Amino acid sequence: MKKCIVIGGGIIGLCSAYYLHKEGHHVTVIDQSNMDFGASYVNAGYLSPSHIVPLAAPGVMKKGLKWMLNPSSPLFIKPRLTSDFLNWVWAFNKSCSSKNVSKSIPIIKEIAVLGQDLYAKIKRTELFNFQYEKKGLLMICQSQKMLEEELSVAELAKKEGLAVQEISLAALQKLQPLDVNAQGAVYYECDAHSTPNVFMKEMKTYLNAAGVIIHKNEKIEDIHTKNEKIIHLRTASQTYAADEFVLAAGSWSNMLSKKLGIRLLLEAGKGYCINSFRKLGVTMPAILAEAKVAITPMQDSTRFAGTMEIAGRNHHINKVRVEAIAKAVQRYYPDIKLTNKEKSMAACGLRPISADGLPYIGKSKKCTNLTIATGHAMMGWSMGTSTGKLVSEIISDKKTTLNIEPFHPDRRF
Repeated sequence: MKKCIVIGGGIIGLCSAYYLHKEGHHVTVIDQSNMDFGASYVNAGYLSPSHIVPLAAPGVMKKGLKWMLNPSSPLFIKPRLTSDFLNWVWAFNKSCSSKNVSKSIPIIKEIAVLGQDLYAKIKRTELFNFQYEKKGLLMICQSQKMLEEELSVAELAKKEGLAVQEISLAALQKLQPLDVNAQGAVYYECDAHSTPNVFMKEMKTYLNAAGVIIHKNEKIEDIHTKNEKIIHLRTASQTYAADEFVLAAGSWSNMLSKKLGIRLLLEAGKGYCINSFRKLGVTMPAILAEAKVAITPMQDSTRFAGTMEIAGRNHHINKVRVEAIAKAVQRYYPDIKLTNKEKSMAACGLRPISADGLPYIGKSKKCTNLTIATGHAMMGWSMGTSTGKLVSEIISDKKTTLNIEPFHPDRRF
């Protein structure tokens, strides 16, 4: 049994704590927040093997530059003259290649499929009540061009053994009985969805009852090392020592890794969500393909989520971007008009984005008792359980369920 400290209480941190506890380790979680907001709570809740194409794909940087002056665009990159940002942009642009996509697709599919299976197993094993429904996911397209693009991705998914098919507008309206403006859709039967805040609440309750120690509102101020090992962490109130450490601090991970001489190319990508507690008739998870807006029927609400705003670490709500989500919804679903009150309650979260679209999972050569787990971009929820399991296997000196070499924190771009 090892004494382990997990830095970060989001989905990756809690799942790491869960699986470490299952392996018999003594676990403490430290988080700088109150652990009740952020990307782990406001995401679309998708468990999506269908999302096989990494963010770093051909044409993405070109779109980012094109949309740079459009604050309502699906992707918004705010230039900053800092070395961290410029190094990330350089590496991200270099990674936006067909080669990176081809290499990443089977890797992303494998870890996402494992993650989906593990959510189902946790629900079954621990008797959790969080929503887990395998209804699939619709990619709804308004233009023939976008439909053709989505069909090309679907062909790649089929080659990976994922269940997907094209459906007509008539078939779409049978699956989702709402008036919809669209050419048609691609239907990924392989996908599932959940309600994130319910899972997070149940997991925290479970960990507390299991004896995992959770410290909220504790910001790590210093990390003391010796001979390439962490000896202890220091916050404003106390010092924490352990045998093994897990860095799962999301978009803040590279700030802490710098203290250890580990350079993680990482940017915070802000996403927004609007919740409606009205009966809107949405029964199927769907992504509005041109607008990049996700719609999820959750346990007590319908969630509308979207945008990728790379503009540093902040939780400022940009009303223009919130309005863009609301307008996109009504373009596709004319009968759904989000109210001013619903829009005023919009929330956001920061997703940690690596330079090549793959997460960082594993140990850096520069610190032998630190396991890094961050950089999942929009796939943090889908990969949360699988990452947690991999972290526990690394620390327990077991053979990992998946090959983790593609996720190496020291990889070059």
